[in-house]
Amino acid sequence: MSNNTKRATIYFDPKLHMALRLKSAETDRSVSDLVNEAVKLSLAEDADDLAAFAERASEPELAFEDFIKDLKESGKL
Repeated sequence: MSNNTKRATIYFDPKLHMALRLKSAETDRSVSDLVNEAVKLSLAEDADDLAAFAERASEPELAFEDFIKDLKESGKL
């Protein structure tokens, strides 16, 4: 563990904790390493979502009701 790490207390559901400990043992990785990786992946997914939202910010808005109305009028519903 590097000197730049921070300590935190995290409370897990008992079954989730057991699964995490078993995965730690099977993969020969620490629980901290597994949790850090999971958090990084979650934050990366959030960053991707925010980038996608920013990309589409200039797209015109279409209300759901209008979309359904258009589908009905065109005979697709």
